Amino acid sequence: MTKHIKILIACGARPNFMKVAPIVREAKQRNIDCRIFYSNQHYDTELSSVFFADLGIPFPDFYMTPTKGSHAEQTAKVMIDFEKVCSQYCPDLVIVVGDVNTTLACAIK
Repeated sequence: MTKHIKILIACGARPNFMKVAPIVREAKQRNIDCRIFYSNQHYDTELSSVFFADLGIPFPDFYMTPTKGSHAEQTAKVMIDFEKVCSQYCPDLVIVVGDVNTTLACAIK
């Protein structure tokens, strides 16, 4: 029996979607369940939506409410929300892209 693989991609800033796009496309071609967690770290929905359309990727499955505050506050909030998503979705593989607070938070989760 073939196991259905579940991938969760975590990203936090708009430029990260360029890294996410080829992964999502490849997963789709291979019929792999691939979901996107977006922390919305730079919190500009209008600018983010352009990336989804231009890169041909779906809107994130898990979309955080923007978190203002210090780097520590942002990182802590992402860790808490990402843990909930991981518990809910139960991915077999987590891919973390980028170099922002979200990257740190999801990588150490």
